[in-house]
Amino acid sequence: MTLHNCLTRLAPVAFGLGLLLTAGAASAQLAGEVEFARGVGFAQTPGQGPRTLGKGLSLREGDRLTTSEGASAIIKLDDGTRMTIRPNSEIILQHYHFKENAPDNSMLMQLVRGGFRAVTGLISKNSPNAAKVQTSTATIGIRGTDFDARLCTRECAAESSRVQETARPNAVQASARVVTAQGELNATDAAGVRRRLVDGGSVYPGDVVETSRETRAVLAFRDDTRITLGQTTRFRVDNFVYDGQNAGEGRFLASILRGSVRALTGLIAKSNNRNVGFSTATATIGIRGTGFDIVCTGPCAQEEGGGDDAGMTIFTWLGAIDVTPQGGSALEVLQAGQGLFISRNGIRPVTSEPPSDGPRPDGVQVPPKLFSHDNVSDDREGLFVFVRDGHIEIATATEILHLGKNEAGFAGLAGETGRPTLIPKFLDFDKLPLPTSKNPLLVSILADAGVKPTNQCK
Repeated sequence: MTLHNCLTRLAPVAFGLGLLLTAGAASAQLAGEVEFARGVGFAQTPGQGPRTLGKGLSLREGDRLTTSEGASAIIKLDDGTRMTIRPNSEIILQHYHFKENAPDNSMLMQLVRGGFRAVTGLISKNSPNAAKVQTSTATIGIRGTDFDARLCTRECAAESSRVQETARPNAVQASARVVTAQGELNATDAAGVRRRLVDGGSVYPGDVVETSRETRAVLAFRDDTRITLGQTTRFRVDNFVYDGQNAGEGRFLASILRGSVRALTGLIAKSNNRNVGFSTATATIGIRGTGFDIVCTGPCAQEEGGGDDAGMTIFTWLGAIDVTPQGGSALEVLQAGQGLFISRNGIRPVTSEPPSDGPRPDGVQVPPKLFSHDNVSDDREGLFVFVRDGHIEIATATEILHLGKNEAGFAGLAGETGRPTLIPKFLDFDKLPLPTSKNPLLVSILADAGVKPTNQCK
């Protein structure tokens, strides 16, 4: 067969293959675009040639994004997610499905090497399990958040060694974390911002935690106080201060606004029970180191109606409590097995435990590492994550670590996780522009020149 005949026969095959590859690229969902690029970087759809990262470049599901030494890029995805891709990084947009108001939106990325800084969008905010990042070390579950992730070998420790500032303590700012939530659980902060809570989610001072119908949840506080919330309950953390080295100086004040609460007090109450108190619209409860149940309806919840059964029922099943009804009535001391019912019609004793709505908290197993700290140095190899806001779950084959606002976490090559005692310097003093930066080029140039962010022009 002549060369001409061979090429003639192969031409339709090559043409058809080209059509298939083009069709495959066209069928991949558009995921977003590049907003900023510096240095050499590429985006490559499977079966296609690489495309140079540059402002306005469209990104598709399946794209592999790579940056070289000194290069970086900021991308914006269609759900509002923004990411700054670090130098020497490789990220695959493995799966991306987003349509406005669709119930099945989801995102899966793979971090092969390097790292990124991210502010997530609607996919993670609308569904707590819809956005994930896979690495060779662990899977990052994104709960609607602002965070950094780095896969470190030796370069991270080298970056930390060049930082002159002192490392900050990796303090857990959350008062409590969700041990388990069955149903929809939400928290509204003091500024009125509402967020979804799932297992491992953080609760902060000022938060009003609210369960919906058929929802029950258990909270574990840093001083080992445990709270079970029944359905249609509103519970507010008014004040929580705790130092494990000096529990007696701690303070824990909470309000039961509606519904049912089962409480087991912790180390603050054991060290100084005068600094712990629960209140309702009907009465104030002083703690002596105890376990008790409260059901709050009708006047207790500042609601009209409800009949003669509406009011506040309180029952002690461990230790003792002081109850002072609102309006100046005499203080009542309740020992284990005693209770009170306070309604519009007056006060009467209760001798039997009210119907329970959720498990008694002393029987709930609290998972490890909710608030732990570990000796993790900056020179460890593995995945480091720093959360500026929101909630991140780091899951390996054997462990799960939950991180809240201003917390750093680690997952090692052997599947171990930890919360470093100090925030790694290479994360805390990262000079790479955030994905929300208004002038990322200026930030990058000033960082290269060694100018601190506080000296940057506004």
